Amino acid sequence: MGAAARDGRNSVTSPTRLRDAYQECERITREQARNFSYGIRLLPGPKRGALSAVYAFARRVDDVGDGDLPREEKLRELKACREAVHQSSTDSTDPVLVALADAATRMPLSLEAFDELIDGCEADVRGTSYTTFDELLHYCRCVAGSIGRLSLGVFGTDEPNVATARADALGVALQLTNILRDVREDQLNGRVYLPASDLAHFGVRLEPGGGFVEDTVRWNRMMRFQAARADRWYTEGFRLLPMLDRRSRACCASMAGIYHQLLVRIATDPNAAMHQRTSLSGWRKAGVAVRSLAGMTP
Repeated sequence: MGAAARDGRNSVTSPTRLRDAYQECERITREQARNFSYGIRLLPGPKRGALSAVYAFARRVDDVGDGDLPREEKLRELKACREAVHQSSTDSTDPVLVALADAATRMPLSLEAFDELIDGCEADVRGTSYTTFDELLHYCRCVAGSIGRLSLGVFGTDEPNVATARADALGVALQLTNILRDVREDQLNGRVYLPASDLAHFGVRLEPGGGFVEDTVRWNRMMRFQAARADRWYTEGFRLLPMLDRRSRACCASMAGIYHQLLVRIATDPNAAMHQRTSLSGWRKAGVAVRSLAGMTP
């Protein structure tokens, strides 16, 4: 990170301006983070604001990748996002960048991790597909492991080396769940994330933009295989929880627990994923958050 960016982050900014910046990030999180907001609200104020800033910028990047702009324009916008986060400063006119810059002076947040998120979104824009699971794993670590590591910077831990690997694993688990949840929507939008080698092994064809014409038995078998693999990443990722303080542990357990319940639902009825987006009701999400705050494991 350049000296100019560091100096900008350390410049004096009025408390009112900082408060407004964090409030804007929290507003974005409440309105757009349908699953994560249940966990983020369990954090104390400073951590809640910082994690909301991380989410708000990540959401901005995702919105560029998922938007309706032509491909080359999306890539230009993503390049602009990359430059913006490297130049983030509390002097910025952008409240999200103000909050991020301030949080990075208070917590061990490596904002360079957003480079990995942007790398993954650029792969989406270019229509990258994945032949093997190792290739998909690299993508998951870019778009979700990076956010897991940034989140860990907010949560804090006494064993950063061990905790970082576990936060990365939890991010991978959440992204694999996203892929299974959105498999039909992604296919219709011209994206197939499931490894081609796995599809071939189970005798399933899943062409970008095409219809679903495969045998249900083969499809269900393949999806349950994918879900079992994601569950193993959750097993490793959940080992992060005892390394966090109570409120951070509750936040992390809530966010991950909601996604883990989604995974269980997908594994129970894999065929439904080809007809509708699997989701949990608001009261089920709230229930996960309450249990997490009470110290119950996901």
